[in-house]
Amino acid sequence: MTRLRIRHRTRYDYEGRVSLSYNEARMSPLTDTHQVVLESNIKVSPNIAVVSNYRDYWGTRVTGFDMSGSHDYLEVDAQATVEVHRVERAVDPDETLSWEELASDETQDAQSDFLPQSKLSDPGADVRGIVAEYRSLPTPHAAAHAVMSFLREHMEYVPGVTGVHTNAESAWKEKRGVCQDLAHVGIGALRSLGIPARYVSGYIHPRPDAAIGEEVAGQSHAWLEWFDGEWRSWDPTNHKAASDMHVSVARGRDYRDVTPLKGIQTGGRHSSLTVSVLVTRVA
Repeated sequence: MTRLRIRHRTRYDYEGRVSLSYNEARMSPLTDTHQVVLESNIKVSPNIAVVSNYRDYWGTRVTGFDMSGSHDYLEVDAQATVEVHRVERAVDPDETLSWEELASDETQDAQSDFLPQSKLSDPGADVRGIVAEYRSLPTPHAAAHAVMSFLREHMEYVPGVTGVHTNAESAWKEKRGVCQDLAHVGIGALRSLGIPARYVSGYIHPRPDAAIGEEVAGQSHAWLEWFDGEWRSWDPTNHKAASDMHVSVARGRDYRDVTPLKGIQTGGRHSSLTVSVLVTRVA
């Protein structure tokens, strides 16, 4: 068990004043089978914002806010304390679904959101052709791990090569990208085999050896989950299952379902963006 305190601040400074904006923030961690949110809040500045909260179709906690007065900056300060307790255990292949069970109408209906490709997840004909041979492996679970090994061998984590709108096929052509790109390529490869897969956004504590109480520069992060009878997590950037250092915020089909902060505005010309994530292990 690990208890993490997270502070995620995002600030836009505008050239010219914005007269109106509507925004949605997906920065509040989830309580699920692997973690419990002990406290969570989001502060929006300037204080003219009218704030509402709801859960979207995917179960994500969304903070929506209207800024109906003139403003020249926007700052969202999200803070949370989360207790993470991921239990690692060996997977018995006999407990996972067979290819036939995965293809059953019942499973296909239950996981229908996470089987079709999206514009960001479709990896292209090259990847689909390479991983197609994994269908000959005994189980979908074995095939999923083969896909993860394939990613580790052929793709490299390199910031600055891609952008938030880069799709899996473009990232694959570069053979490089950030966590978002690695997750999209992995999800697309899994879906091409008929294995349900979903995108996970959240945070990661990058230094497991940091002392309790030490505040470190953390990261917004992305990884994936696939379904083979249970949902299994995998972090393609770090080549391992999600650990107690991972805090989940949102799940969806791809990045567009879980974008941390997005909105529309009237007025203002350009903006500078400042983002910081600080993580402290408190237990």
